[in-house]
Amino acid sequence: MRMLVTGGAGFIGRWAVRQLLEEGHRVTVFDDLSNGRTENIKEFSGNPSFKFIKGDIKNRTALRDVFTEKFDIVYHLAASINVQDSIDDPRATFSNDVEGTFNILECCRSQLAKIVFMSTCMVYDRSQNENGISELSPVKPASPYAASKLAGEALTLSYYHAYGMPAVVLRPFNTYGPFQKSGGEGGVVSIFIKQALAGKELNIYGSGAQTRDLLFVEDCAAFVTKAGLSDRSNGEILNAGLGEDLSINQLAALIADDPKLINHIQHIHPQSEIQKLKCDYAKSEKLLQWRPETSLEKGLALTKAWIVENPDL
Repeated sequence: MRMLVTGGAGFIGRWAVRQLLEEGHRVTVFDDLSNGRTENIKEFSGNPSFKFIKGDIKNRTALRDVFTEKFDIVYHLAASINVQDSIDDPRATFSNDVEGTFNILECCRSQLAKIVFMSTCMVYDRSQNENGISELSPVKPASPYAASKLAGEALTLSYYHAYGMPAVVLRPFNTYGPFQKSGGEGGVVSIFIKQALAGKELNIYGSGAQTRDLLFVEDCAAFVTKAGLSDRSNGEILNAGLGEDLSINQLAALIADDPKLINHIQHIHPQSEIQKLKCDYAKSEKLLQWRPETSLEKGLALTKAWIVENPDL
C-alpha cells in the first residue's frame, strides 16, 4: 500500500516508517524537520520504497503537490508537542496542531484516504480508576497543547461522520526508547539515562509522586501501524500503554546509579501536570489484537544501550 507519514522524521514517526517498510509498503515522509531529524531516517535513504519530502503541513500548496500521488493511508504524526511551548506561544501550537491537521484532512478528503491522527494521553484528566484510563474517561484540556489535540481529534472524527472518510484517533501514553531526544521536554526516560551516564543530577519537577505509564516505542509503532491497517479502527478513539504506572521518583531510582544525584526542583507548569497516568488498553487489544510486548526493564536496557552507542543524538 502507499503510505504518507507526516512527522515521519520524528521519534515515533521513524519507528512507524520502519515497520511499514518492513511490511512491504511504499512510504513517503513529509516533515519540516522542526522537531524531526534527518539522522532518524538516514537508514531508509537507499530503500526504493521510501521517499522523503521536506515541507510544512501549514503550507497548502506544498501539500497539494504531495497529494498528486494517491495514498491509501495517511499517518498524521506531525505536531507541536511541547507543553511549555504551547503555554508560552499558544498561537504557534494552534497553527500547527489544528490548522495543519485541517489541511491534512482536506487533502485526505480529496482522495478518501484513511487518516490516522496521533493525539496524546495528555488530553485526559487524572485517572480515578485503579484499572486505568479508558477512552471513556473524562478529558481535561489543561494546556493549549492538549486543547489543540482535542480539537484535532474532533475535526478528524467529523470527517469520518460527515464524509464517510476512514479515520482513527490514537492516544498513546508516555512513549520512550531509542531515537528519542535526551534534552528538552517529554523524554524523561532518555533525559534521566543520559544524565545518569554523565554522573549528573536527575532533576524531578515537583514532588515526583506523579505517575506515568511508559510505553516502549516499538510497541507504540506497532499500535500506530495496526490502527491504520485495520478497518475495525475506523471512527474509533484508541489508547495504547503498558498498563502499568510508576512514579517519577521510582523511575529515577531505577535509573540513577547514585540516589544522591536525584534532585527535586520547582515545577515549570504544575497547572498542566496530570498526577496519575495509567493506561487501560483493553479496547485496542479487542479491536486490533494489540498489546505491549516490551517490559519496562527490557525497554530501559535497550534505551540505555542505544544512548551509550549514540551519545550525540
